[in-house]
Amino acid sequence: MQIDTVIHARWVIPVEPEGVVYENHAIAIHDGRILEILTSSAANAKYTADAIYRLDRHALIPGLVNCHSHAAMNLFRGLADDLPLTDWLKNYMWPAEERWVSPEFVRDGTRHAVAEMIRGGTTCFNDMYFFPEETAQVAVEVGIRATVGLIIIDLPSAWAKTADEYLVKGEAVHDAYRHNPLINTAFAPHAPYTVSDSSLAHIGVLAEELDIPIHMHVLETAGEVDQSMAQHGEPPLKRLQRLGLLSPRLLAVHMTQIEKEKIAEIAACGLNVVHAPESNLKLASGFCPVHELTQAGVNVALGTDGAASNNDLDMFGEMRSAALLAKAVAGDARAISASKALRMATLNGARALAIDSQIGSLLPEKQADIAAIDLLSIETQPMYNPISQIVYATGRNRVTDVWVAGKQLLKDGVLTSLNEQAVIKKTREWQQKIAGTRAKR
Repeated sequence: MQIDTVIHARWVIPVEPEGVVYENHAIAIHDGRILEILTSSAANAKYTADAIYRLDRHALIPGLVNCHSHAAMNLFRGLADDLPLTDWLKNYMWPAEERWVSPEFVRDGTRHAVAEMIRGGTTCFNDMYFFPEETAQVAVEVGIRATVGLIIIDLPSAWAKTADEYLVKGEAVHDAYRHNPLINTAFAPHAPYTVSDSSLAHIGVLAEELDIPIHMHVLETAGEVDQSMAQHGEPPLKRLQRLGLLSPRLLAVHMTQIEKEKIAEIAACGLNVVHAPESNLKLASGFCPVHELTQAGVNVALGTDGAASNNDLDMFGEMRSAALLAKAVAGDARAISASKALRMATLNGARALAIDSQIGSLLPEKQADIAAIDLLSIETQPMYNPISQIVYATGRNRVTDVWVAGKQLLKDGVLTSLNEQAVIKKTREWQQKIAGTRAKR
């Protein structure tokens, strides 16, 4: 049988079922989808292909899903480090954005972010930033999968001046990309403390009408809770519940201030939690009770946050940090296993974005979004459990090849749809401009 691609590998880790590892297997791909996973010998007998890869040193995993990013903020990486969230946001990031954010800024910053993500095995990202139409266009040009946030914030920006304008422009972006196979959309109200009741209620209605998720920073700091009590007389989650937003549509990012007695209620309403451990640690925002959430049945995905607060888009780092931090916070070395951390970075992210029927695991009929990791290096030997090595012993520098919908975006460590040197050149130009006008510390 003639097909497009066969990828042979030392190990294939489908994620679904969790913890399973197939040795000396191959993935058969045609028209961008997985046909089947079978032994390499069976694949040799059954298929001929236009492209055949023999990755005898590698593990194949589903492409990683970065469930919370601000891609264009790569151009602010390192601009204002070692500050608490409120100071960092109000005195550095918001002034820098007011000065610099434009369509060109978002295009160039997103290209840099997408290049970084692909090189690190990420094949899908969920973004929240201004000029989302530019983010979507870059994703399409490069060939990466994206859920583009239709941002709303009660502050004027270069993209929109009023809540109504944000919503009108956001719906236009949704309409423009609703038939594109690589692009999904989500409403992206910035946070409870920056979006009014009326706007949040309107978003809830529109999200139901358009059948798309809602992506929002929630319970990121103790100060957010105090501010909500002072302004609204109720904590953020109760306010969101009153406004009808606590549902399986909601991706609640950070969630470091959860009261443990509320976890059962969170599970009952079906919302998704997006854990960003490294950003939370760097900004000293607090600890998300990941173990308790997963035990209660809450879907917990992983995100990097933006490179201005992390300072990278490294999902391998997030997996390792999430697993280790969960053990320390829970006081239980069994809290989040390596296989659960990998699932959080793949299938759980796809589920949060409501695209788990298409991506997140390596199963027949799903999109061929795949990352290949070289595990036969000095740092990953001896090899007893490939999943453990991926989470605890290796990193994004070991990713050699990446496919999205069967199209190869990284080949032997080289980007195929982006000019890396051109991306770096543009970023350096922005760095020179921004460095001359950065806010004083």
